[in-house]
Amino acid sequence: MTFQITAFKHFALGILILVVGAGAAQASEPKLLSTHDAWSAYTFKENGNTVCYMAATPIKEEGNYTRRGKIYALITHRPAEGSKNVFSYITGYPYKDGSEATLDISGTKFKLFTQDESAWAPDADMDNRIANAVRKGSRMVVKGTSRRGTLTTDTFSLKGSSAAHEAITKACN
Repeated sequence: MTFQITAFKHFALGILILVVGAGAAQASEPKLLSTHDAWSAYTFKENGNTVCYMAATPIKEEGNYTRRGKIYALITHRPAEGSKNVFSYITGYPYKDGSEATLDISGTKFKLFTQDESAWAPDADMDNRIANAVRKGSRMVVKGTSRRGTLTTDTFSLKGSSAAHEAITKACN
């Protein structure tokens, strides 16, 4: 039963990444590279190029909501585009228009811009700083406000994030 749930979780995450990350691009189904405690590493082909990402789900979700979709934190490498360490956050609800999400990684704070159900760092420098903090930290907390005004707080374990990052970096070297 646990294997089926884990397999479904990986399949659902893979489909989510294809829809959100690849858009209209031609992409293969993600392949699980490895799992490291709270984080998993994946790879897939997009328009013939290798894409690697690591992902986690929260260990704690807080907010006064009745329904919410899946929640993921991701760091993605797209070597063919010259991008690496791109942090993205899928919150499971549409953010309030014009709002920011806040990210606290073991006491280091970042502001993310939001659009629809996602949040990102504003530039590559902040992506790199976030990826470094994720690899070295122990806990990550993301706060945001939904379009309906609901404040949410999601807490992630960062255990295994360093090993997952090493796996995606090696796969997309």
